[in-house]
Amino acid sequence: MQKQAPISSPWRTAVAGRTGVSAVLWLAGAAIAFVAGTPDAAGWLRIRLDPAGLILMAAAAAGGWNFFPKALRSVRRVRLDMNFLMTVATIGALLIGEPFEAAAIATLFSVAELLEAAAVFRARRSIEELVRVVPETARIVGPDRTEREAPASTLRVGQRVRVRPGEKIPIDGKVLDGHSAVDESTVTGESVPATRGEGDAVFAGTIAADGYLEIEATRDAGDTTVDRIVRLVRQAQMRRAPVERTIEKFARVYTPAVTALAALTMIGPPLLGWGTGLDWFTRGLTLLVVACPCALVIATPVTVVSAITSAARHGVLIKGGEYLEALGATRAIALDKTGSLTEGRLTVTDVEGVGATRPEEVLRMAATLEQRSSHPIARAICEHARAQAIDTGGLSVSGFQSQPGRGVAADVQGSELRAGTPELFPGLEPPTRFLELERSGRTVVLVGKAERFIGLIALADATRPAAAAVLQRLRRMGVRRQVMLTGDQPVVAHAIAQPLGMTDVRASLMPEDKAAAIEELRRQHDHVAMLGDGVNDAPALAAASVGIAMGAAGSPAAIETADIALMADDLAMLPYAIHLAKLTRRTIRFNITLALGLKLALAAGAIAGTVSLLVAVLFGDLGASLVVTLNAMRLAGVKPD
Repeated sequence: MQKQAPISSPWRTAVAGRTGVSAVLWLAGAAIAFVAGTPDAAGWLRIRLDPAGLILMAAAAAGGWNFFPKALRSVRRVRLDMNFLMTVATIGALLIGEPFEAAAIATLFSVAELLEAAAVFRARRSIEELVRVVPETARIVGPDRTEREAPASTLRVGQRVRVRPGEKIPIDGKVLDGHSAVDESTVTGESVPATRGEGDAVFAGTIAADGYLEIEATRDAGDTTVDRIVRLVRQAQMRRAPVERTIEKFARVYTPAVTALAALTMIGPPLLGWGTGLDWFTRGLTLLVVACPCALVIATPVTVVSAITSAARHGVLIKGGEYLEALGATRAIALDKTGSLTEGRLTVTDVEGVGATRPEEVLRMAATLEQRSSHPIARAICEHARAQAIDTGGLSVSGFQSQPGRGVAADVQGSELRAGTPELFPGLEPPTRFLELERSGRTVVLVGKAERFIGLIALADATRPAAAAVLQRLRRMGVRRQVMLTGDQPVVAHAIAQPLGMTDVRASLMPEDKAAAIEELRRQHDHVAMLGDGVNDAPALAAASVGIAMGAAGSPAAIETADIALMADDLAMLPYAIHLAKLTRRTIRFNITLALGLKLALAAGAIAGTVSLLVAVLFGDLGASLVVTLNAMRLAGVKPD
């Protein structure tokens, strides 16, 4: 990704400058008017040309220049908007001899616009800073092992780079050599450094805290995980939530209707002989200011941008306001088992000997065989043996054979040894313990010789430590329908689901079956979320109201298909995302209710003549916009528990 120019602070723009000039002139004119007094003006048009009046007119012009041109464009397009309302109100106040109110309208409306821009700037700046976490240069290792320094933007798949302790990693890649604690907070939001060594994936912009790493690039520069996060968040900030589109459509009708009502207020009563024309003209202008839909229009976009940016800083990538809204309304969720509810890798749970054979000897013999295999079961057994400090050296091994779907065999110390399924031991009846472990959902490896068993090893895909607590918290949050979808066998699926309190388990599913299950759930619930991490989950993620992918290192197909990605491999981020989405929905509803309620109350006062132009500006426009903006910005401080 090419690095874009930094976004400008709204406080350093021409709009801010004109607003500042307007504010200074407004205060100066008010002070002069207070000291010198205000002359009376006769007639219907009461334009004041005294010193204070001229200064206040200049204040109105300076602030009004921020929205006068926009109002003219809205008239040309015959789409009246809040800029048009404020322009009419400002000019009208000048015409009736109220330059102080005119200056107040121009200045405070400009301030409200600046506050909105500042809220969006604050949110976007934190995402733009991600672009700068990737270092400018990289140490590239050539075929002859020599090192040269080059721009990180030139890195391509397959190139090797060196990263020294304390340096930033310049590219997404795989560790070829070295070992280090890596600070991955820029990508995953996880503050605790992760240990990375040979074969592990690392991300551009993360920091090798205390060790040397040699890395092979697995992505081109410009297509790293950080680049994708920035790109997707930028797109998300431009996508509008359904409620935002509804408000925009409402404003298109609302503004012309309010303009017509204000005109009727100005003209109707005087024609009927009710009061003076000047009085009703002032009431009509006040109604225009009160009815300005500024707070109503910004209520949703500022809230959504603030929430999406806050989520991205904590490792949750939300691709648009519509998905945030759908997640907040979710009452049912489907979860893939492997890699989502479980760790996604086999670990040894039981090692047992048969007869007089000790468990340590069973593990030693099995690891001696399995260290020559690349099967996930073999890796799990060898890792467990290393963790238990089992020595597999000193044994002579020959004639190694691997039988796919059955297991492995070899001559160890001159005696044939086998490890695998019962099919590898024809004529032998598996021990009772084998059947018990299988019924509990474990994968069981028998170890023995042609004529007898010496032991067995059970393995399972361990449930994530946080899974039970996460599901319980989701139930408390109102997501009570929880369904497990898995391609695994029913006995394995139920063994995982039971301790988690899940009763709706659907096993032995192909990818299309998972998608069909989601469609069925959507017929029963308005909003259904799906959590998965593999290629086989992509159809279900696409079919759900909102698809959630697990882990930045997960399947690219799942992450690209999903609407939300939990960049850290942490199930506990799911309740955070749903909590943020629900809080966003509540904030939007509060903002819209406040804006409409305040305007209705002030509009009634404007027509009754009890609300002045200044009060209308302070509470109907600036006050409402300020409360809405500050309420939206609170979401930036929402953090995971």
